[in-house]
Amino acid sequence: MTVLPFTVDLLAVPKAVPEVRRTLRARFAGADTTDLTLCVSELLTNVIVHLGEGVPVTLRVSGTHTGRVRAELSDPSPGVWPALRSADAGDESGRGLLLVDALALRWGVERGLHGKTVWCELRAPVRRADAPWAAPNCRSGPLRVPVRKPVGS
Repeated sequence: MTVLPFTVDLLAVPKAVPEVRRTLRARFAGADTTDLTLCVSELLTNVIVHLGEGVPVTLRVSGTHTGRVRAELSDPSPGVWPALRSADAGDESGRGLLLVDALALRWGVERGLHGKTVWCELRAPVRRADAPWAAPNCRSGPLRVPVRKPVGS
């Protein structure tokens, strides 16, 4: 079975978030999809929160010519664009795109004829047994601390 590309049409409702995670894990069976599932979950959650429940969306996951995985989430609202926000320690929301920005190699938004597409590119999921950190007694991946220079420095 070819894992990529694939497309899923769905409604942006809360129960769709865990279903999309399960779909991604099944498509990449045996691979570490943690970053991919988190990014796609956050993009779908943003549609639910900012556009409302029941909005039709299309998820496309494909490979790139550079060996990355590209996840795209399209919705019918060209006027509501995602924006990075800062969230204080006590805030209950506002971290979704910060997570995408930290995990993705790059991300962006494209306007289409009938809406917009928010996309992100990540390293391709690695089979857990092939991962450099996968030792016989290792149950989790390496600690990843993204370091980004502020724009303009």
